[in-house]
Amino acid sequence: MIYKELAGQKVPELGFGAMRLPTIDGDDAKVDEPAVQAMVDYAMEQGVNYFDTGWSYHGGNCEAVMGRALAKYPRDSFYYAAKFPGYSVDNFGKVEKIFNKQLENAGLEYFDFYLLHNVCELNIEQYLDEDKYHTVSYLLEQKAAGKIKHFGLSAHGNFNTLTRVLEKYGQHFEFCQLQVNWLDWNFQEAAKKIDLCQKYGLPVIVMEPLRGGKLVNRLSDDDLASMDKMRPGVSPVEWSFRFLQGIPNVAMVLSGLSSMDQAKDNIRIFSTSDPLNDDERRLLFDIAERLTSVDTVPCTACHYCTTHCPKELDIPWLLELYNEDKFTEGGFIAPMALGGLPEEKRPEACIACRSCEAVCPQQIKISEVLADMAEHVKAWG
Repeated sequence: MIYKELAGQKVPELGFGAMRLPTIDGDDAKVDEPAVQAMVDYAMEQGVNYFDTGWSYHGGNCEAVMGRALAKYPRDSFYYAAKFPGYSVDNFGKVEKIFNKQLENAGLEYFDFYLLHNVCELNIEQYLDEDKYHTVSYLLEQKAAGKIKHFGLSAHGNFNTLTRVLEKYGQHFEFCQLQVNWLDWNFQEAAKKIDLCQKYGLPVIVMEPLRGGKLVNRLSDDDLASMDKMRPGVSPVEWSFRFLQGIPNVAMVLSGLSSMDQAKDNIRIFSTSDPLNDDERRLLFDIAERLTSVDTVPCTACHYCTTHCPKELDIPWLLELYNEDKFTEGGFIAPMALGGLPEEKRPEACIACRSCEAVCPQQIKISEVLADMAEHVKAWG
Protein backbone atom coordinates (compact mmCIF):
# COMPACT_ATOMS: atom_id res chain seq x y z
CA MET A 1 0.00 0.00 0.00
CA ILE A 2 1.19 3.50 -0.87
CA TYR A 3 1.21 5.97 2.02
CA LYS A 4 1.01 9.75 2.06
CA GLU A 5 0.92 12.48 4.66
CA LEU A 6 -2.39 13.93 5.83
CA ALA A 7 -2.55 16.39 8.72
CA GLY A 8 0.83 15.16 9.90
CA GLN A 9 -0.27 11.51 9.85
CA LYS A 10 0.93 8.68 7.64
CA VAL A 11 -2.21 7.46 5.88
CA PRO A 12 -2.93 4.99 3.07
CA GLU A 13 -3.54 6.46 -0.38
CA LEU A 14 -6.75 4.39 -0.45
CA GLY A 15 -9.38 5.05 2.21
CA PHE A 16 -12.22 2.67 3.13
CA GLY A 17 -15.50 4.49 2.41
CA ALA A 18 -18.44 3.13 4.42
CA MET A 19 -21.34 4.66 2.49
CA ARG A 20 -21.94 1.62 0.25
CA LEU A 21 -21.39 -1.36 2.53
CA PRO A 22 -22.80 -4.81 1.62
CA THR A 23 -26.42 -5.13 2.70
CA ILE A 24 -29.01 -7.85 3.30
CA ASP A 25 -31.86 -8.32 0.79
CA GLY A 26 -31.09 -4.97 -0.80
CA ASP A 27 -32.20 -3.06 2.31
CA ASP A 28 -29.73 -0.20 2.77
CA ALA A 29 -30.42 -0.06 6.51
CA LYS A 30 -29.59 -3.76 7.01
CA VAL A 31 -25.81 -4.03 6.79
CA ASP A 32 -24.26 -7.45 6.30
CA GLU A 33 -21.95 -7.20 9.30
CA PRO A 34 -20.07 -10.50 8.82
CA ALA A 35 -19.22 -9.38 5.27
CA VAL A 36 -18.14 -5.96 6.56
CA GLN A 37 -15.99 -7.58 9.23
CA ALA A 38 -14.23 -9.71 6.61
CA MET A 39 -13.59 -6.65 4.45
CA VAL A 40 -12.29 -4.61 7.38
CA ASP A 41 -10.00 -7.45 8.40
CA TYR A 42 -8.62 -7.74 4.88
CA ALA A 43 -8.18 -3.97 4.60
CA MET A 44 -6.30 -3.82 7.90
CA GLU A 45 -4.06 -6.72 6.83
CA GLN A 46 -3.20 -4.81 3.65
CA GLY A 47 -2.51 -1.52 5.42
CA VAL A 48 -5.78 0.27 4.62
CA ASN A 49 -6.57 1.67 8.05
CA TYR A 50 -8.59 4.85 7.34
CA PHE A 51 -12.37 4.40 7.64
CA ASP A 52 -14.78 7.13 6.53
CA THR A 53 -18.25 7.06 8.11
CA GLY A 54 -21.37 9.24 8.03
CA TRP A 55 -24.23 9.95 10.43
CA SER A 56 -26.90 9.08 7.87
CA TYR A 57 -25.17 6.27 5.98
CA HIS A 58 -27.10 3.01 5.91
CA GLY A 59 -30.12 4.41 7.69
CA GLY A 60 -28.01 5.81 10.50
CA ASN A 61 -26.33 2.46 11.26
CA CYS A 62 -22.95 3.02 9.62
CA GLU A 63 -21.09 4.57 12.57
CA ALA A 64 -22.03 1.75 14.92
CA VAL A 65 -21.36 -1.00 12.36
CA MET A 66 -17.87 0.31 11.66
CA GLY A 67 -17.21 0.83 15.36
CA ARG A 68 -18.05 -2.81 16.06
CA ALA A 69 -15.92 -4.00 13.14
CA LEU A 70 -12.90 -2.07 14.44
CA ALA A 71 -13.38 -2.85 18.14
CA LYS A 72 -11.02 -5.85 17.98
CA TYR A 73 -8.08 -3.67 16.90
CA PRO A 74 -5.80 -1.49 19.06
CA ARG A 75 -7.12 2.07 19.02
CA ASP A 76 -3.90 3.50 17.64
CA SER A 77 -3.87 1.09 14.69
CA PHE A 78 -6.66 2.74 12.67
CA TYR A 79 -8.12 6.13 11.76
CA TYR A 80 -11.85 6.66 12.24
CA ALA A 81 -13.44 9.62 10.41
CA ALA A 82 -16.88 11.03 11.27
CA LYS A 83 -18.82 14.12 10.17
CA PHE A 84 -21.25 16.69 11.51
CA PRO A 85 -24.41 16.09 9.41
CA GLY A 86 -24.94 19.60 8.07
CA TYR A 87 -26.53 18.17 4.94
CA SER A 88 -29.79 18.68 6.87
CA VAL A 89 -30.30 22.20 8.18
CA ASP A 90 -32.47 20.70 10.95
CA ASN A 91 -29.27 19.45 12.59
CA PHE A 92 -27.86 22.91 13.20
CA GLY A 93 -28.14 23.89 16.83
CA LYS A 94 -27.75 20.23 17.86
CA VAL A 95 -24.01 19.84 17.40
CA GLU A 96 -23.24 18.84 21.00
CA LYS A 97 -26.00 16.23 21.16
CA ILE A 98 -25.06 14.77 17.77
CA PHE A 99 -21.32 14.72 18.45
CA ASN A 100 -21.71 12.85 21.74
CA LYS A 101 -24.12 10.39 20.12
CA GLN A 102 -21.60 9.75 17.35
CA LEU A 103 -18.90 8.87 19.88
CA GLU A 104 -21.39 6.54 21.56
CA ASN A 105 -22.36 4.96 18.23
CA ALA A 106 -18.74 4.30 17.33
CA GLY A 107 -17.79 3.13 20.82
CA LEU A 108 -14.85 5.54 20.80
CA GLU A 109 -13.42 8.20 23.08
CA TYR A 110 -12.22 10.36 20.21
CA PHE A 111 -12.33 10.71 16.42
CA ASP A 112 -9.09 10.77 14.47
CA PHE A 113 -10.64 12.91 11.73
CA TYR A 114 -13.82 14.95 11.96
CA LEU A 115 -15.43 16.94 9.15
CA LEU A 116 -18.09 19.51 8.50
CA HIS A 117 -20.23 17.39 6.19
CA ASN A 118 -21.33 18.49 2.75
CA VAL A 119 -20.79 22.25 2.85
CA CYS A 120 -23.01 23.49 0.02
CA GLU A 121 -25.45 26.20 -1.04
CA LEU A 122 -28.22 24.67 1.08
CA ASN A 123 -26.37 25.06 4.38
CA ILE A 124 -23.58 27.61 3.91
CA GLU A 125 -25.41 30.34 5.83
CA GLN A 126 -25.96 28.02 8.78
CA TYR A 127 -22.33 26.91 8.77
CA LEU A 128 -21.18 30.53 8.74
CA ASP A 129 -23.58 31.69 11.48
CA GLU A 130 -21.55 31.06 14.63
CA ASP A 131 -23.59 33.49 16.71
CA LYS A 132 -26.70 31.35 16.32
CA TYR A 133 -25.43 27.79 15.91
CA HIS A 134 -21.86 27.64 17.35
CA THR A 135 -21.09 24.63 15.15
CA VAL A 136 -17.43 25.25 14.37
CA SER A 137 -16.61 26.81 17.76
CA TYR A 138 -18.01 23.75 19.56
CA LEU A 139 -16.06 21.35 17.36
CA LEU A 140 -12.87 23.34 17.91
CA GLU A 141 -13.48 22.99 21.64
CA GLN A 142 -13.66 19.22 21.16
CA LYS A 143 -10.41 19.34 19.25
CA ALA A 144 -8.76 21.25 22.08
CA ALA A 145 -10.10 18.62 24.49
CA GLY A 146 -8.61 15.80 22.42
CA LYS A 147 -11.92 14.35 21.22
CA ILE A 148 -11.07 15.39 17.65
CA LYS A 149 -7.51 14.87 16.51
CA HIS A 150 -7.77 16.48 13.06
CA PHE A 151 -10.48 18.83 11.74
CA GLY A 152 -11.56 19.45 8.16
CA LEU A 153 -14.53 19.66 5.83
CA SER A 154 -16.22 17.95 2.94
CA ALA A 155 -17.79 20.11 0.24
CA HIS A 156 -20.20 19.51 -2.63
CA GLY A 157 -20.92 23.19 -3.18
CA ASN A 158 -19.68 25.38 -6.00
CA PHE A 159 -16.41 27.29 -6.06
CA ASN A 160 -17.92 30.40 -4.51
CA THR A 161 -19.37 28.44 -1.59
CA LEU A 162 -16.06 26.70 -0.95
CA THR A 163 -14.34 30.09 -1.07
CA ARG A 164 -16.71 31.52 1.53
CA VAL A 165 -16.24 28.74 4.06
CA LEU A 166 -12.45 28.76 3.63
CA GLU A 167 -12.29 32.54 4.04
CA LYS A 168 -13.96 32.23 7.43
CA TYR A 169 -12.60 28.95 8.79
CA GLY A 170 -9.66 28.03 6.57
CA GLN A 171 -7.12 28.65 9.30
CA HIS A 172 -8.78 25.95 11.43
CA PHE A 173 -8.99 23.22 8.78
CA GLU A 174 -6.28 20.65 8.15
CA PHE A 175 -7.74 19.00 5.02
CA CYS A 176 -10.63 19.20 2.57
CA GLN A 177 -12.71 16.38 1.10
CA LEU A 178 -13.86 17.07 -2.48
CA GLN A 179 -15.65 15.35 -5.34
CA VAL A 180 -12.80 14.86 -7.81
CA ASN A 181 -12.64 12.67 -10.90
CA TRP A 182 -11.77 13.06 -14.57
CA LEU A 183 -15.32 14.07 -15.51
CA ASP A 184 -15.73 16.66 -12.76
CA TRP A 185 -12.25 18.09 -13.34
CA ASN A 186 -13.93 20.71 -15.53
CA PHE A 187 -17.65 19.89 -15.22
CA GLN A 188 -17.75 20.69 -11.48
CA GLU A 189 -14.59 22.85 -11.42
CA ALA A 190 -12.69 20.28 -9.36
CA ALA A 191 -9.40 21.61 -10.71
CA LYS A 192 -10.18 25.13 -9.44
CA LYS A 193 -11.28 23.81 -6.06
CA ILE A 194 -8.08 21.82 -5.64
CA ASP A 195 -6.03 24.92 -6.48
CA LEU A 196 -8.00 26.89 -3.90
CA CYS A 197 -7.31 24.27 -1.25
CA GLN A 198 -3.64 24.36 -2.14
CA LYS A 199 -3.58 28.12 -1.50
CA TYR A 200 -4.83 27.39 2.01
CA GLY A 201 -2.31 24.61 2.48
CA LEU A 202 -5.04 21.96 2.61
CA PRO A 203 -4.39 18.48 1.23
CA VAL A 204 -7.39 16.90 -0.51
CA ILE A 205 -9.24 13.69 0.24
CA VAL A 206 -11.11 12.56 -2.87
CA MET A 207 -14.71 11.35 -2.72
CA GLU A 208 -16.80 10.05 -5.61
CA PRO A 209 -13.75 8.98 -7.67
CA LEU A 210 -16.05 6.98 -9.97
CA ARG A 211 -19.19 9.13 -9.60
CA GLY A 212 -21.07 6.20 -8.12
CA GLY A 213 -20.01 3.99 -11.02
CA LYS A 214 -21.14 6.35 -13.79
CA LEU A 215 -17.57 6.82 -15.03
CA VAL A 216 -17.46 3.10 -15.74
CA ASN A 217 -21.03 2.33 -16.79
CA ARG A 218 -21.44 5.07 -19.40
CA LEU A 219 -18.36 4.38 -21.50
CA SER A 220 -19.02 3.37 -25.10
CA ASP A 221 -17.35 0.50 -26.93
CA ASP A 222 -15.26 3.07 -28.79
CA ASP A 223 -14.19 4.65 -25.48
CA LEU A 224 -13.17 1.29 -24.09
CA ALA A 225 -11.26 0.43 -27.27
CA SER A 226 -9.34 3.72 -27.16
CA MET A 227 -8.46 3.19 -23.52
CA ASP A 228 -7.40 -0.42 -24.11
CA LYS A 229 -5.13 0.66 -26.95
CA MET A 230 -3.21 2.92 -24.57
CA ARG A 231 -3.28 0.64 -21.52
CA PRO A 232 -4.08 -2.92 -22.62
CA GLY A 233 -6.08 -4.90 -20.11
CA VAL A 234 -6.46 -2.01 -17.66
CA SER A 235 -10.02 -1.52 -16.40
CA PRO A 236 -11.87 1.82 -16.45
CA VAL A 237 -11.84 1.69 -12.64
CA GLU A 238 -8.07 1.58 -12.63
CA TRP A 239 -7.89 4.35 -15.23
CA SER A 240 -9.94 6.56 -12.93
CA PHE A 241 -7.76 5.86 -9.92
CA ARG A 242 -4.54 6.34 -11.92
CA PHE A 243 -5.89 9.75 -13.01
CA LEU A 244 -6.16 10.77 -9.36
CA GLN A 245 -2.66 9.52 -8.59
CA GLY A 246 -1.35 12.23 -10.90
CA ILE A 247 -2.76 15.11 -8.83
CA PRO A 248 -0.05 16.31 -6.40
CA ASN A 249 -2.35 17.72 -3.72
CA VAL A 250 -4.43 14.55 -3.37
CA ALA A 251 -3.49 12.74 -0.16
CA MET A 252 -6.14 10.01 -0.23
CA VAL A 253 -8.84 8.53 -2.44
CA LEU A 254 -11.98 7.19 -0.74
CA SER A 255 -13.66 4.21 -2.33
CA GLY A 256 -17.12 3.14 -1.16
CA LEU A 257 -16.44 -0.57 -0.73
CA SER A 258 -19.42 -2.88 -1.16
CA SER A 259 -17.82 -6.31 -1.71
CA MET A 260 -14.66 -8.25 -0.97
CA ASP A 261 -13.83 -8.48 -4.68
CA GLN A 262 -14.03 -4.72 -4.99
CA ALA A 263 -11.88 -4.24 -1.90
CA LYS A 264 -9.22 -6.60 -3.23
CA ASP A 265 -9.16 -4.96 -6.66
CA ASN A 266 -8.92 -1.43 -5.27
CA ILE A 267 -6.19 -2.39 -2.83
CA ARG A 268 -4.29 -4.05 -5.69
CA ILE A 269 -4.46 -0.85 -7.71
CA PHE A 270 -3.18 1.31 -4.88
CA SER A 271 -0.30 -1.02 -4.15
CA THR A 272 1.56 0.80 -6.93
CA SER A 273 1.76 4.34 -8.28
CA ASP A 274 1.28 4.62 -12.05
CA PRO A 275 -0.27 8.03 -12.91
CA LEU A 276 -1.69 8.68 -16.37
CA ASN A 277 0.47 10.51 -18.86
CA ASP A 278 -0.66 13.64 -20.73
CA ASP A 279 -2.06 11.74 -23.71
CA GLU A 280 -4.06 9.45 -21.45
CA ARG A 281 -5.45 12.39 -19.49
CA ARG A 282 -6.46 14.11 -22.74
CA LEU A 283 -8.34 10.97 -23.79
CA LEU A 284 -10.36 11.00 -20.57
CA PHE A 285 -11.08 14.72 -20.90
CA ASP A 286 -12.32 14.15 -24.47
CA ILE A 287 -14.61 11.39 -23.22
CA ALA A 288 -15.80 13.65 -20.40
CA GLU A 289 -16.66 16.42 -22.85
CA ARG A 290 -18.75 14.01 -24.91
CA LEU A 291 -20.53 12.56 -21.87
CA THR A 292 -21.43 15.96 -20.48
CA SER A 293 -22.60 17.39 -23.80
CA VAL A 294 -25.55 15.00 -24.17
CA ASP A 295 -28.83 16.74 -23.24
CA THR A 296 -26.93 19.63 -21.66
CA VAL A 297 -26.59 23.27 -22.71
CA PRO A 298 -23.29 24.87 -23.82
CA CYS A 299 -23.17 27.72 -21.31
CA THR A 300 -19.72 29.32 -21.01
CA ALA A 301 -20.66 31.50 -18.00
CA CYS A 302 -19.93 34.73 -19.87
CA HIS A 303 -22.67 36.42 -17.76
CA TYR A 304 -24.02 38.55 -20.60
CA CYS A 305 -27.44 37.14 -19.70
CA THR A 306 -27.33 38.30 -16.09
CA THR A 307 -26.91 41.94 -17.10
CA HIS A 308 -30.21 41.75 -19.02
CA CYS A 309 -32.34 39.72 -16.59
CA PRO A 310 -35.06 41.87 -14.95
CA LYS A 311 -35.36 39.26 -12.16
CA GLU A 312 -31.58 39.31 -11.55
CA LEU A 313 -31.35 35.54 -11.74
CA ASP A 314 -27.93 33.90 -11.65
CA ILE A 315 -28.57 32.22 -14.98
CA PRO A 316 -25.11 30.62 -15.48
CA TRP A 317 -25.39 28.97 -12.08
CA LEU A 318 -28.90 27.72 -12.85
CA LEU A 319 -27.73 26.33 -16.19
CA GLU A 320 -24.82 24.62 -14.46
CA LEU A 321 -27.28 22.92 -12.13
CA TYR A 322 -29.47 22.01 -15.10
CA ASN A 323 -26.50 20.31 -16.76
CA GLU A 324 -25.59 18.50 -13.54
CA ASP A 325 -29.14 17.18 -13.19
CA LYS A 326 -29.23 16.04 -16.81
CA PHE A 327 -25.97 14.16 -16.51
CA THR A 328 -26.72 12.46 -13.20
CA GLU A 329 -30.33 11.71 -14.19
CA GLY A 330 -31.68 12.75 -10.83
CA GLY A 331 -28.67 13.16 -8.53
CA PHE A 332 -28.67 15.10 -5.28
CA ILE A 333 -26.41 18.06 -6.08
CA ALA A 334 -28.87 20.12 -8.15
CA PRO A 335 -31.87 19.75 -5.77
CA MET A 336 -29.60 20.47 -2.82
CA ALA A 337 -28.18 23.64 -4.36
CA LEU A 338 -31.56 24.92 -5.51
CA GLY A 339 -32.96 24.29 -2.05
CA GLY A 340 -30.54 26.91 -0.76
CA LEU A 341 -31.91 29.62 -3.06
CA PRO A 342 -34.80 31.94 -2.17
CA GLU A 343 -37.91 31.38 -4.28
CA GLU A 344 -37.37 34.59 -6.23
CA LYS A 345 -33.99 33.31 -7.46
CA ARG A 346 -35.10 29.84 -8.57
CA PRO A 347 -35.80 28.86 -12.20
CA GLU A 348 -39.56 29.22 -11.76
CA ALA A 349 -39.01 32.96 -11.20
CA CYS A 350 -38.15 33.38 -14.88
CA ILE A 351 -40.81 35.45 -16.67
CA ALA A 352 -39.72 34.30 -20.15
CA CYS A 353 -39.04 37.83 -21.38
CA ARG A 354 -36.14 36.39 -23.46
CA SER A 355 -33.94 39.42 -22.87
CA CYS A 356 -31.16 37.05 -21.87
CA GLU A 357 -31.51 35.05 -25.08
CA ALA A 358 -31.00 38.16 -27.20
CA VAL A 359 -27.44 38.53 -25.89
CA CYS A 360 -26.45 34.87 -25.41
CA PRO A 361 -23.39 34.13 -27.62
CA GLN A 362 -24.25 30.42 -27.52
CA GLN A 363 -27.86 31.09 -28.61
CA ILE A 364 -29.23 29.02 -25.74
CA LYS A 365 -33.00 29.15 -25.39
CA ILE A 366 -32.64 30.03 -21.74
CA SER A 367 -36.32 30.62 -20.99
CA GLU A 368 -37.19 27.12 -22.26
CA VAL A 369 -34.37 25.52 -20.29
CA LEU A 370 -35.46 27.26 -17.08
CA ALA A 371 -39.07 26.26 -17.69
CA ASP A 372 -37.98 22.64 -18.09
CA MET A 373 -35.93 22.95 -14.92
CA ALA A 374 -38.87 24.43 -13.03
CA GLU A 375 -40.90 21.33 -13.91
CA HIS A 376 -38.13 19.16 -12.52
CA VAL A 377 -38.16 21.20 -9.30
CA LYS A 378 -41.85 20.42 -8.89
CA ALA A 379 -41.11 16.71 -9.32
CA TRP A 380 -38.43 16.91 -6.61
CA GLY A 381 -41.09 18.19 -4.24
